[in-house]
Amino acid sequence: MFSINDLGVSYGARVLFSGATINFGRGSRYGIVGANGSGKSTLLRVISSTEEATTGEVRIPKNARVGVLGQDHFKYDAVPIVDVVMMGVPELWEAMAEKEQMLAAAATDPEAFDVDRYGELEDVVLRFDGYTLESRAAEILEGLNIPAAVHRDPLSTLSGGYKLRVLLAQTLASNPDILLLDEPTNHLDIISINWLEQFLASYDGCAVIVSHDYRFLNTTCTHIIDVDYQLVTLYKGNYDRFETAKVADRERKEAEIAKREAEIEDHKEFVRRFRSKATKARQAQSKMKQIEKITIERLPESSRRHPTFKIIPTRDTGKEVATVEDISMSFGEKHVLKNVNFTISRGERVAIIGANGIGKSTLLKIMMGELAPTSGSTEWGHAVDPGYFSQDHADLDANSEAGLVDWIWTFCPDRNAGYARAKLAEVLFGQDDVEKKIGALSGGELARLDFARLSIQKPTILVLDEPTNHLDLEGIQSLASGLNNFPNTILFVSHDRWFVSQLATRIIELTPDGIVDFKGSYDEYLAKSAGQDHLDHDAVLGKKKS
Repeated sequence: MFSINDLGVSYGARVLFSGATINFGRGSRYGIVGANGSGKSTLLRVISSTEEATTGEVRIPKNARVGVLGQDHFKYDAVPIVDVVMMGVPELWEAMAEKEQMLAAAATDPEAFDVDRYGELEDVVLRFDGYTLESRAAEILEGLNIPAAVHRDPLSTLSGGYKLRVLLAQTLASNPDILLLDEPTNHLDIISINWLEQFLASYDGCAVIVSHDYRFLNTTCTHIIDVDYQLVTLYKGNYDRFETAKVADRERKEAEIAKREAEIEDHKEFVRRFRSKATKARQAQSKMKQIEKITIERLPESSRRHPTFKIIPTRDTGKEVATVEDISMSFGEKHVLKNVNFTISRGERVAIIGANGIGKSTLLKIMMGELAPTSGSTEWGHAVDPGYFSQDHADLDANSEAGLVDWIWTFCPDRNAGYARAKLAEVLFGQDDVEKKIGALSGGELARLDFARLSIQKPTILVLDEPTNHLDLEGIQSLASGLNNFPNTILFVSHDRWFVSQLATRIIELTPDGIVDFKGSYDEYLAKSAGQDHLDHDAVLGKKKS
């Protein structure tokens, strides 16, 4: 299909990776994984020709169509949503637009109709199966939870997350031979992720995907490309198989090094014992030469690092932790919550799930007192001191000029600077990082910093809004492990199915018709509902059903 050969990328003295050589095959789906900053997205940009490699080359057949997930939705704001998707096939879109213009002009001036040119345009339309393009575009939009009722609305009517879905639909509708996707599940709800998985399963081209979604990688990928140790290594199989193979590969190399070190030590011992004996001197000299010939190539350190998320509550809470009674919320004519009622008990780990825009984050903000509901009330139980993780990190944004140590120290003013630095070190802020300004941090760094705050505050329950956003796979795995050790109640919103399945003991799904309250794990919930998430397209965008 295509290949990369001896590919390398460096920024000055910093080497991201070198010597990358891979043949990519048709019908295969390659997941690129690695720590934040290791070079995953850089590799994808080099393949798409939006960034130049330092060494090596990318070989893509001249006639191959390459689809790249874009991020610049602003240039399409005035364009109808379905048209944005159809523009993903530029040759076809331009031919269809020229045909329409010619026909419109010929309606008033018959001489404007050029038979030969019209025939050429018609050939283009037929070659790209243009008469089914709009229906294909509509089908993809529906799959991504954008209902038919809004397909003719301008893109500007959608929120930022939904605009990015339209760009994903545009990329998929182009039916490329090579599909390059950087974090395609961002801004997708669970049902849309399921749809994308099914789409990719039937896709007969070559897909290359960067993702932090563990289950998406496991379900979708036939190969994993690991960017680590300044190398790019190909593994066959899904993410589970990759993890097993990588550990086995490292252990094999470490065992080989240990064997060679033992061999050297044996030779040295022989030399120490017999080099003074005339009868053994020649043998000792031979052993010395053998030692000189043995070379041991030290294994590089992995770029993957696992933060420590350790939150210990100050005390237990009462049996009844929170009561939500008849909560309704409207923003103008848009109703996102209607008569929501539930009670949370001590020790439960409650996942709030549902379609994007259904009111999940709004519900948490109401419970935390950051929003006043249109009607209804919430009440916390005895000894409840909630620790809140907001996905927009509003408090951090308000302190963008503060240094990390100074900011974290405000939550433990009675402790010394060493304690504050130690808390930052737990979440991977080293000596060179702690002098950074908060405003200079990446999304993943902001998330880790906010969890350092929670570990100092020691809340009695946790309220978490999309805590895995921007974390790499190691961070997500560490967070799941740390939260499983938190003994008290956790209430959280997440679209990461693996994370929800690892943590939740109760599922509350928000739907347009009310809530579905299921006491059990996420996998048990899916089994009970036959794998369906009962999400409603129309409700997502605040449209009334006809």
